[in-house]
Amino acid sequence: MAGERRRALLELLTRPGNARCADCGAPDPDWASYTLGVFICLSCSGIHRNIPQVSKVKSVRLDAWDEAQVEFMASHGNEAARTTFESKVPPFYYRPTFSDCQLLREQWIRAKYERQEFLHVEKQEPYSAGYREGLLWKRGRDNGQFLSRKFVLTEREGALKYFNKNDAKEPKAVMKIEHLNATFQPAKIGHPHGLQVTYLKDNSTRNIFIYHEDGKEIVDWFNALRAARFHYLQVAFPGASDADLVPKLSRNYLKEGYMEKTGPKQTEGFRKRWFTMDDRRLMYFKDPLDAFARGEVFIGSKESGYTVLEGLPPSTQGHHWLHGITIVTPDRKFLFTCETEADQREWIAAFQKVVDRPMLPQEYAVEAHFKHKP
Repeated sequence: MAGERRRALLELLTRPGNARCADCGAPDPDWASYTLGVFICLSCSGIHRNIPQVSKVKSVRLDAWDEAQVEFMASHGNEAARTTFESKVPPFYYRPTFSDCQLLREQWIRAKYERQEFLHVEKQEPYSAGYREGLLWKRGRDNGQFLSRKFVLTEREGALKYFNKNDAKEPKAVMKIEHLNATFQPAKIGHPHGLQVTYLKDNSTRNIFIYHEDGKEIVDWFNALRAARFHYLQVAFPGASDADLVPKLSRNYLKEGYMEKTGPKQTEGFRKRWFTMDDRRLMYFKDPLDAFARGEVFIGSKESGYTVLEGLPPSTQGHHWLHGITIVTPDRKFLFTCETEADQREWIAAFQKVVDRPMLPQEYAVEAHFKHKP
């Protein structure tokens, strides 16, 4: 009997929707919530265990199942659960995948099943109202200390602002929604709820690093920022569909990490720097948590004369790391070195992806700005 029940469960995994985790889309889930009727991956099953009042989990292959539980799974499944628990997910709400951080996946699972935010639209107020204010811990630009700061997001003004004092009349910074990005960076910031917000000031990128002790609170801020950008883009591109706009709401970096670089004359020694590849902007920092970049390099497309080459010109000297990369632009060559061959491969793949993509009309204006930078 136990064998038959196991076979029945394994057969259910081949049904449409069940071959991927109901929550993060990871392939080949082999756990299940027998109270919600969904098949999930090992990683998401750990999150479900933390909400036992809503979800109880078992291994499909290792645990004992009774007849009623198998029948429940058969009459439910991932597609049915999606229809119910995700019926009113706003288009701007970030749906995490298995490669996202623990916090995003946990809050998505809690929002769906525990708080049922996508069954009841009124529960979406914290991120869909168009206005939000509260205290967040922000890293000081010069001393690296996190201090409590008041943040205000206002869609009407198209801006996120923060104040150094709660009663301050003037904000310390105004970040335009138009040029804003937010991405979770727990390892870099050293806090599981760490969020990096970047914005453009005088066409240079600025970083701020924030967190909130409450996981729901910081994810609500993240989705509120995405909502504000969504509504801004709807006005800016009136003919665009939701599917066109959603990928533009926030973006993770293509690649980050240490490389060595040399200067424009390529005669000075190589220096170790932290690099961030953000769309077509390659930025470098002395420290990963610096507020602004030491420099930025625009990387265009191959049609515009940009090429990525493995290795360095033969005459190059002064580098400690052995695995070189040369980026050829219409104006000059940029030389970088990586510590390992694996790093080199990953960076070349990231650069190649950008170079292979044709440039959009607005990117030519950004390129022109970089060429005229002093």
